[in-house]
Amino acid sequence: MDAVGQQQPDVVAGDDRILTVPNLLSVVRLAGVPLFLYLLLGPHADGWALAILMLSGFTDWADGKLARLLDQTSRLGALLDPLVDRLYVITTLVAFVLRDIIPWWVAAILIGRDLVLALTLPVYRRRGLPPPEVIYLGKAATFALMFALPLVLAAQGDWGVASVAHAWGYALLVWGTALYVWTGGLYIAKAVGVARGVPATVARSGP
Repeated sequence: MDAVGQQQPDVVAGDDRILTVPNLLSVVRLAGVPLFLYLLLGPHADGWALAILMLSGFTDWADGKLARLLDQTSRLGALLDPLVDRLYVITTLVAFVLRDIIPWWVAAILIGRDLVLALTLPVYRRRGLPPPEVIYLGKAATFALMFALPLVLAAQGDWGVASVAHAWGYALLVWGTALYVWTGGLYIAKAVGVARGVPATVARSGP
């Protein structure tokens, strides 16, 4: 979920391959977004929606591994994979709010944090610098949230594990949200430091 500094597999310059196994997995994940949203908001088929959410998480892990193992990294994959991640996170949070599963302000904090950090990216681009690397706490926050969302959804079902999923899911959601906000502040502070300490690259025109 970390919009800033998200690490992608190295892409070789000029690698414009489209038909790769990782890209196919990303397209399948993308096709699952509207189905996931329909299952949650239409028939309230939470079990099937949970299966899609868990499958998306597994394929998200798998496509990165396969890209490296099969040497099938591509520019399309580097763009498509994080885009699908964002769509799943946003649709999940919005659907949870519409279903009264989580408070609206939790979704606003998580989505707003990424939007604010996206505004810091031009600071690095103007100085010819790459985005900051993901810090350990940022990875921990993302890990907690990616586990929390399926557990929170599982807690809505009428099955034996619902009470356990409720306790763990909402605990991880609170912990992950707190860490997410904290690391967002760290990223903003780093961007401010770069803006103050590194001069912007001035584009020259003419001879």
